[in-house]
Parts: sequence; C-alpha cells; structure tokens
Amino acid sequence: MINWDELKHIHVIRKLEEILAQWFNTDIFFVDERGEIKNLDATRKVMHLKNPISQALLGNEKGRVVFLKSIAEANEKLFTGDKAHMVLTGPLGVENILISRISAENEFLGSVVACSYIEHEITMEAKEKCKAHLVTLGLDSGPVLGALSNVKVLTEAQRKYFYELVDLVAQEIVTFHMEITKREERISALNNQLGNRYSYDSMIGKSKPMQELYGLLDKIKNSESTVLIQGENGTGKELIARAIHFNSPRKGSQFVTVNCSAFNENLLDSELFGHVKGSFTGAIKDKKGLFEAADKGTLFLDEIGDMPLAMQVKLLRVLQNGTLTPVGGVEQKKVDVRVVAATNKDLKEMVEDGSFREDLYYRINVINLVVPPLRDRKEDIPILVDHFLSRGCKEKNLALKAFSKRTMERVFDYPWPGNIRELENEVERLIVLSGDDVKIQVELLSERIRDGGTHAKAQGVRVAGKLKDSLEELEKTMIREGLRRTNWNKSRLAKELGISRAGLIMKVEKYNLDKRKIPRGSNEAA
Repeated sequence: MINWDELKHIHVIRKLEEILAQWFNTDIFFVDERGEIKNLDATRKVMHLKNPISQALLGNEKGRVVFLKSIAEANEKLFTGDKAHMVLTGPLGVENILISRISAENEFLGSVVACSYIEHEITMEAKEKCKAHLVTLGLDSGPVLGALSNVKVLTEAQRKYFYELVDLVAQEIVTFHMEITKREERISALNNQLGNRYSYDSMIGKSKPMQELYGLLDKIKNSESTVLIQGENGTGKELIARAIHFNSPRKGSQFVTVNCSAFNENLLDSELFGHVKGSFTGAIKDKKGLFEAADKGTLFLDEIGDMPLAMQVKLLRVLQNGTLTPVGGVEQKKVDVRVVAATNKDLKEMVEDGSFREDLYYRINVINLVVPPLRDRKEDIPILVDHFLSRGCKEKNLALKAFSKRTMERVFDYPWPGNIRELENEVERLIVLSGDDVKIQVELLSERIRDGGTHAKAQGVRVAGKLKDSLEELEKTMIREGLRRTNWNKSRLAKELGISRAGLIMKVEKYNLDKRKIPRGSNEAA
C-alpha cells in the first residue's frame, strides 16, 4: 500500500507538480484505488491550487461534491480499462482531465489526475449547455464560467508533452513505492537472519554455530529424510527433533519419543513394534508399538547408540521397507513414519568396533545435525541466562532478577560440561537461593562454577617423588576425566587435549582406560 503522505516529500514529484502548475495551470491529485483523493487537507480542500476550475469547484460545498464524484468515476474507468492513461471529460462536462495509472506488479494502486485543460476552443453552444448543467446542480454559474474562460487551451504538441509529464508523476510514485517495499522486505530478511534468530521454536541462541544450525533446519523443513542429531548431553537434541517435526509437512500428526537406553532389549522390542496377546508373560492383550502410534508422523529415537544389535536389525527393516512385525506376531504391518534419531556417542567409532551396524548408520545418517556444546557458543550464555531468569521468576511470581557482573563472569568462564540443562538447573537454584534479592551475587554460585570447573580435578595426584611418575598420573587423570565428560568420544577428547586420535588411543591402552575393559561399577567406569 502506498504511503501517500510521504509523496509530498519526494523531490522529483514536487518538481513535476511545480512544472505542470507553472506551464499548464493544472493541479495534480493523487487518488487511491477506492477513488479517494489523498492530497486534500482536513477541510477537504487542496492547498495552493493553480487551476481556476479546481479553485471554483473545491471552494464551493456543492461544487466539491461534484468534483470528488467526477474524480472517483474517472478512477473507476481507468481501473476497469487496460490503458496507462485516459483523457476524460471533466466535472463541468466541457473541459478535459488526464488520469494516469499507478500500478505495481499488476496491482492497481490508484491514479494521478491532472485537472483541468481544454484540447479545443469551447463553442458558445457548449458554454450554454454547461451553464444549464450548473443550474441543474444548484451551482452559481457565473464564477464557474469565468474560471472556464481562464483555462489554458493546449496545442497538439503541448498535449503530448503534458501527457508525458503526468505519466512521469505516476511512474515516480511507483518507483518510490517499490523502493520502500524492497527496503521493508530487506529489513524483514535481516531480522530473520539476526533479530528473530535469537530463537528457533524453543531453541535460543544467536552465536554463529546456532545461526548455521537454524539455516540447516530451514533447508530441511520440507524434507522427509531421516535425520541424525549428534551432540553432548544437555545440548537440546529433543528440542531440535521437535522443531524438525513441527516445521515439516507431518506437523499435523503425532510426534512420539522413546529413549532407547531406558529399556532392555525385550522391552524395547515391545515398546517400538508392539506385541500380540500371549506373546510373553504379562502380554494380556494386543498392544500397538510406538511405530504404529507415530504412523504418518515422526518417531524420535533418543540415545540410539544404546540400541542393542538385534534391535538395530529390526529398525533397519522398518526404515527400508516401512513394515514391522509385532513381538509374537506373524503378520507384517505397514507404517509411514519419519525417524529422527539422536545420540551423544560417536557412532562412526562404534561402527568400527562392531557395536553399531554400518548399514543402519548410513540409513539414519541421511541428514546429519551436530549440536554445538555450550562451551563453543558462549556468546549465547547471557541470552540463555536472561531467558531462564525471566521464565523462572514469572513462574514463581518473583520480581525479575539479574546476575551481578562478577556472577556473570564466573558463569561465562565455566565450561558447562552439562551444557544447557546444567545452566538451566543452576539458574533455577540461584532464583530460589537469592530470596528477595533481585541481584544474584557470585557467592550463591555452586562451588564448581565459582572454581571454574577445576576444583578437585587432580585430587590424588602425587606432589612428591619422581616427576615422570607424577606427570603420567596427571596424564591418566586428565584422560580418564575427559573420557567420562565426552562419553568416551575419543575424537572429541583428542581435539580438546591437542593430540592426535591415534596418540590418544595409545595412551588409553597404556593406562587401561578402554571402557570395554573396565569392570562395570568400578571407579574408572563411573
């Protein structure tokens, strides 16, 4: 929609109006798509009129009604036609007006009307008809006929130039409108890239890794492909899975989640694929599995790296053929389910050591999303803190709290191994402990955060004896703690420690830190 009020500030349009008034004694009116003149003042008059007919009619109450009706009718004729401009008879019935189309992208936005001019000398007979017409309308014919005699008669050469100038006014309005529209679209696009990208559904973050993640989510939102989400615990993998579903064509159907590490093999089999009555003790009736529950929707398989090998075979069959067989059943069932899987483990490494099927890995890894840990997107910490504080205070009906500068510095320096979940829990704890204080001080932070995450990391390392033994003990401690923190992801830990993956594997073997060789329940495996 055109911003009509701004047109009076456009230098080119103002200059064209001045030329038309000075050379042709015509007034220019801007008319919207409904036929309403937009450059009338509050008293329904136009400022600085040059044309004697415009002055005479708009200066009279009855004449103004006639004038406005004539302009609206002319605008309607231009709208229903297909011409760029039209020459029409003016309000008095003997003079002419030129009306030029304002149109952008095949949409009629209004017109520019130039009033009034005469193409040929008016005869006495025509003047008498005009006088009778004015009497019928209840208008004083004297001033109006006097105005008519002062209207300029244009030659053929003048008319051509006159038409071009009026059309140019319309074109400049279209140009102005298109430039404003492009600018608004550009601002909207930038807001999408920056401003509203502080969040994506329930995810929050403006850092570069998060912007890249949002961009990838935008690209795949119309896809039906299987997605694998990889990231550490607490990074929000389920939020991403929900975002994928609710921005996909399947958003109107079920989003079903299952944690593969929460069930043993038999229970997971029944949970995913269902069972028939009598298939095992306690199976007192037929039960649909989660694949059937998610039919036409999305199934989120969390912690898929903990799925037993036998179950991986059945999952692969469903992904490839879209068919499943319930526990104890013989009849195959057809399902249409999009699978989104997530894990905090290195599936590629698991494929190499035989604990995860290679064919399943490539089947679920069609689209791979890697969720950045919080330590790699620290610029998001203040935004997340503000979000958790605002939500927590609102839920508890408390005044909005804020971190002191020193508190925020400690929070920013802490590596957050538990990622966003750990940060969220810490903020909730601080809201409770701070009581009525609106400023949360550093003393309330958990000890591990106040100490920057270094507290007790090297407890038990000898400080006496041979340097070589002490260094080896420290090295073993760092590797053991790192393996725990990264869930035995050797590639990630090697990068953190600044050594090659092969070098790390050698040290893991040297210190007997291979998870498979550590007895279950021992301190090393904890």
